[in-house]
Amino acid sequence: MPHFFFNKKLILLLVGMVFLVALISFSLRDRTNATLPEQIIKDTVGVAQSIVAKPANYIAGVFNNIDSLLNTYEENKRLKARLEEFAAVQAEATELKSDNKKLRELLDKSESLKEFNPIHATVIARNPDQWEEKIILDKGSSHGVEKNMAVMTAKGLVGKVTVVTPFTSEVELLYTSNPNYRVSAMVLGDTEAYGLIEGFDKERNELIMKRIDSSLPVKKGQQVVSSGLGGIFPKNVPIGEITEVSTDDFGLTKMAYVKPSADFSILDYVVIAKRSTTVIDGSDGNTTNEDLTHPPEAIKEEEK
Repeated sequence: MPHFFFNKKLILLLVGMVFLVALISFSLRDRTNATLPEQIIKDTVGVAQSIVAKPANYIAGVFNNIDSLLNTYEENKRLKARLEEFAAVQAEATELKSDNKKLRELLDKSESLKEFNPIHATVIARNPDQWEEKIILDKGSSHGVEKNMAVMTAKGLVGKVTVVTPFTSEVELLYTSNPNYRVSAMVLGDTEAYGLIEGFDKERNELIMKRIDSSLPVKKGQQVVSSGLGGIFPKNVPIGEITEVSTDDFGLTKMAYVKPSADFSILDYVVIAKRSTTVIDGSDGNTTNEDLTHPPEAIKEEEK
């Protein structure tokens, strides 16, 4: 009896396997139309896949968008950093180009000086309370700088040294309010006219040239340079351009307003004119009676 049931189960298993193989073969053969059960199964699976796929695609799209935003943010940060770096490099290049131009101009200016040894210096300080009157340079007595030496830029005269330390020097500019500050000047033209730069007009922001011979023709637009007669400032250093001419001292002399050639608001590199010969203090000095050709020490030695 048990042997009969065992054979029966084996026969049913074989029949089932044959039926399954037949179904698989039937489903795999080339057909243009699906059977009704296949249609039901395919549609059911398709609807289920659609229901599951839409949220999944949406969530995947959200994560992709977030990832894209993060990548865009990081890329934007990198680009901004590169842009800032480029801006810094460009600014540095512009500054170097400007400095190079100024130094070349100063080199040309130093080559044009006669009887003076040029000392190149850099402006290291400027007092806000005396912005238009004084500047501090990085050269001092250890570099050969002495009091009353002329200071200029590539564009023109700016002032003279008034205080010297071993490693720095203080320069009093042409714009100073010091009433004893004078520069012997000359008006260029068919007939040269001499005078003195004495002070400046705050309202006009221009220098004042006085004591010009009233008989000489002086007009607007003429150039004013240093005459070199005072012994401090080299000859023919540009000072400025005449903007207006009027009379002074009851009509005995003329007075002119001079627009400076140098830009006093931006002073960075200058040239100090070191005298190579002995000079006598004239109108460019401190209006004193001091005998510079015989210093007090030399006189005392002679008296001994």
